[in-house]
Amino acid sequence: MNARIGVAVMAVLLALYVALVAQRAWLLLVSGDPVGVLMGVALVVLPVIAVWALGREIWFGVRAEQLARRLQSEDALPTEEVEVRPSGRAVRSEADALFPAYRADVEARPEDWRAWYRLGLAYDASGDRRRAREAVRRAIRLESAERRA
Repeated sequence: MNARIGVAVMAVLLALYVALVAQRAWLLLVSGDPVGVLMGVALVVLPVIAVWALGREIWFGVRAEQLARRLQSEDALPTEEVEVRPSGRAVRSEADALFPAYRADVEARPEDWRAWYRLGLAYDASGDRRRAREAVRRAIRLESAERRA
């Protein structure tokens, strides 16, 4: 739930930013000064990129949550107990000990989105967010292809 609140706050702040930048961009675009017009164009393009990036991340979160719910309904989420720190993060050494089993599962079944999602959870528990996101993105692509087939 905290992540959803964070996303909502970021979306509201981005909307405020876009509104304020749009006002400045308009003033620069109608200034007639070539440098001002160029800056106005940049002030239009950059918020568009920011909105696209936020939308992409929100969609990633929605799809990842859908897959997690589906795995939960299939009783296919990892069941291992890992000690966590007071911050809520897993103790890395314990998470790292579980990692080889999930990697082997992906190697044995590279087209199984469930294996990739569980690998993403293992990467995340081990503290490797970049690889965790890559694995979950792969799971999302595989699950989408499975649904279309």
